Amino acid sequence: MKTTEINTAQKVTIQYELATLGNRIMSYFIDLLIMGGLMGALAILGGAADLFDGEMIFFYVAILPIFLFYTLLSEILMDGQSLGKKAIGLKVVKLNGDAPSINDYTMRWMFRMVDIFLSLGSVAALLINASAKSQRIGGILSGTTVIRINSQRNFTLNDILKISTIDTYEPQYPGIRRFNEQEMLFIKKVLERERRYSNTAHKKAVADLSRHVALQLDLTQIPKDRSKFLRTLINDYIVLTR
Repeated sequence: MKTTEINTAQKVTIQYELATLGNRIMSYFIDLLIMGGLMGALAILGGAADLFDGEMIFFYVAILPIFLFYTLLSEILMDGQSLGKKAIGLKVVKLNGDAPSINDYTMRWMFRMVDIFLSLGSVAALLINASAKSQRIGGILSGTTVIRINSQRNFTLNDILKISTIDTYEPQYPGIRRFNEQEMLFIKKVLERERRYSNTAHKKAVADLSRHVALQLDLTQIPKDRSKFLRTLINDYIVLTR
């Protein structure tokens, strides 16, 4: 399993799982099915309304624009996803932590001709498997790659942190039950990053997150040990919700 580390605008390093070649092929074929459905729907509607006077007009008005621009418009309008990517849980991201721009999406789209169509996908497959960041040519030139936003391993809080003495454990912050599991997993991830990269940026991320959570819990005072505070919240959540 390939991963990549991306520094956010707040200088916090987050590790993501890169999409595999199989993931990307699956999303591509889902998109092909969707494009085929759109073309079929246009053919039916156009025929019923007598809009297309000949096969060539239908090709240039309906088939070609969908085939050429579906992926580009989808990624621009859906924040780095097409319907196929969304179904598989994939997303286009910038490796420098910035949000991809329209120019980035356009660069990826332009080189689909070389990466996928002219080479029957062989260039894209070779580069995705061989490159450290799983990038095809369009990804390399735009500084983007495709990540999994739904990990192949479905971790839960109970998998990450287990408490063996829950019968004797007394939660300190019962209000933590208003949070959901994804929010608690994010807290755990921030703590893991701070432990792994003990620098000023990650310590500040822990401090900022502690203040935000304390505000949500209506706490008037935050413990001085912010990391311990967040770990206690995770313990409390597990005991109170399982």
